[in-house]
Amino acid sequence: MSDNDWFPSADEPTPMRAAQAGMKPALPKRFYKEAGVEERDGLHFLTLDGRTAKTPNRQTLAVPSRDLAQALADEWARQGAQIDPSTMPITRIVNSAIDGVTPRRAEVVDDLVRYAGSDLLHYRVSEPERLAQAQGAAWNPILDWARDSHGARFVLGEGVMHVAQPEEAIDAIHQAVERIQSPIALAALHVMTTLSGSVLIALAHASGRIEADEAWKAAHVDELFQESIWGEDYEASERRKRREGDFLAASKVFRLSQP
Repeated sequence: MSDNDWFPSADEPTPMRAAQAGMKPALPKRFYKEAGVEERDGLHFLTLDGRTAKTPNRQTLAVPSRDLAQALADEWARQGAQIDPSTMPITRIVNSAIDGVTPRRAEVVDDLVRYAGSDLLHYRVSEPERLAQAQGAAWNPILDWARDSHGARFVLGEGVMHVAQPEEAIDAIHQAVERIQSPIALAALHVMTTLSGSVLIALAHASGRIEADEAWKAAHVDELFQESIWGEDYEASERRKRREGDFLAASKVFRLSQP
């Protein structure tokens, strides 16, 4: 059995589904004592007791950044008597990048660009006024950034009826996504986009326009508003916290994958 046989294969069509694919119910016992990093030929390899680790598709688990490799090693080092992939979001994202994004880059780019046509930020409410103001405060600066940085001007709509977006705006986002060359960064961007429901939020955060916590709050303006009125739903809150953990992991992977 290889080191990662209990991780799902990244044959999933998108990095997000690959990174969050179901885990085997029986967790394997920890089979190694130490997780480390080894540098060879300009790459940084995850090692387990000195052996180079593999992805689920038997690819070498190597990344261009030592800091990212160390983040991988830290996840493996934190495992207890059993190995729980659900507590290893960085490893899951890197696995999906190596196994899934590298051979399917065009598909991943196209999937990200599709979000721009129906992005969360395009759809607003007119009432209650406080929610409309919260949406504007969180989302308008991101739309302004997309316009000023990429020339992407989007049309806003009210309610849930689909609003067709200008081809020029979609093309601008396509160009912005295409400029991300690293498969690992692209996988991380896809995870952030899927979790937030907005490629614009993900790109704004990736560019440094907004911090990770600000991006996550922007993606959940409506939920947070409802909680302020009706109180917190425990299950919904716990689910959001788990997803936030994955979002923050993707943010870290994106940052550490950059030169």
